[in-house]
Amino acid sequence: MKKVAFKTLGCRLNQYETDAIASQFDKHGYQVVDFDEEAEVVVVNTCTVTNQSDSKSNQVIKQAAKKHPDSMLVVTGCMVNNHREKLEKAQSNVTWFVDNEHKSSIFSLIDGHFKGEINHPDHFDKNLFDYQPAEKTFHTRSMIKIQDGCDNFCTFCIIPKVRGRATSRPVNEILDNIRQVIEFGYKEVVLTGVNIGRYDFEGTNFENLVEKILALPGDFRVRISSIEPEGFGDKLFGLFAHPKLSPHLHLCLQSGSENILLKMRRMYSLKSFMEIVEKVRKQYPDFNFTTDIIVGFPGETEEEFQQTIDASVKIGFGHIHTFKYSVRKGTRAERMEGHISEKEKTRRSELVRLMAEEEKRKYRLSMLGKQQTILVEKIIHGMAQGYGENYIPVKFPAHGIKTNEFVKVKLLSMEEGEDLWLLAERI
Repeated sequence: MKKVAFKTLGCRLNQYETDAIASQFDKHGYQVVDFDEEAEVVVVNTCTVTNQSDSKSNQVIKQAAKKHPDSMLVVTGCMVNNHREKLEKAQSNVTWFVDNEHKSSIFSLIDGHFKGEINHPDHFDKNLFDYQPAEKTFHTRSMIKIQDGCDNFCTFCIIPKVRGRATSRPVNEILDNIRQVIEFGYKEVVLTGVNIGRYDFEGTNFENLVEKILALPGDFRVRISSIEPEGFGDKLFGLFAHPKLSPHLHLCLQSGSENILLKMRRMYSLKSFMEIVEKVRKQYPDFNFTTDIIVGFPGETEEEFQQTIDASVKIGFGHIHTFKYSVRKGTRAERMEGHISEKEKTRRSELVRLMAEEEKRKYRLSMLGKQQTILVEKIIHGMAQGYGENYIPVKFPAHGIKTNEFVKVKLLSMEEGEDLWLLAERI
């Protein structure tokens, strides 16, 4: 039994693709092992969204080559699409570099090699959606890829270059994928893609797709991953009344300044963003909004930065991912005037982090005394751990509890520490 190890960086779309590839290896008799264990094959799925992502991806590739000097090393993902020539020159120990368009062929490429076939990634057809439903994954939840690519061309973003133009997966393939993972025993599916709100396949838009998914039979719930505000419509607002749809959205703000949003070429205004939040919270008061914030965008003044702080506090995000603006070669923002120093970006990032921690604390304290349905992911030292439908981490005594089951609890208190777990009792 040959062993294969994986390391994934970046977004949930990468996680979905790694899960699908790893499950395919497992299904065909390979043993999927931890990245630090000995393996005949090592696959690194890279990210290139920021300079830090490039640095981390390079670091992991070097670690893989050092840890597994005699292994077949495959590097795939967005960094390959963005920096292939540079990688090929710098990383001589890599067996194959596989771009996103050929990523789904990695199993066939490697399995064919062990069977004596002479192959190359480019010999396989390009296909962004040719992934089999994953029975065994690295997660309790099942990621479901519904879309790839983006047509927005935000001035700071490299993703349209490395993921291509927006394209949507056929509706029936998505529904069949979800039916199969539910049969495998998964209790939560997470809809993922690059810009899922722009899903559109033969007249079925994102809201229609979600409606079809919610109509599928079975004991499961649906979570929407990161979505752009322009993808949020009136029909989606109404669908959150459905018991299967989790009351949580990672709704991307990026900046609380109208001027900076225009410079970023975002497809919404702060006003329209706030209207979404206010409308949802009026109907669903405990709804959890999480978001991304970019600090230090070219030309961002202290006043504009403060507008981001003020908007974030007003909204009351349950969690904020903070990014220091990172120059991406070939983007419009690279050519803008007024680039901010790294020292100042670091200062602003720390201010956002402190504000975000306080807002997270406020949101979680507001949930005390309320009920959540927890999907149990782990049991450690007699305590069950998992996330509620509002995407908050919860611990409670694990008497008679198994992983991957829904358990209703009452939230009692908050555990101090970096993660701010809520402690609960079973109802």
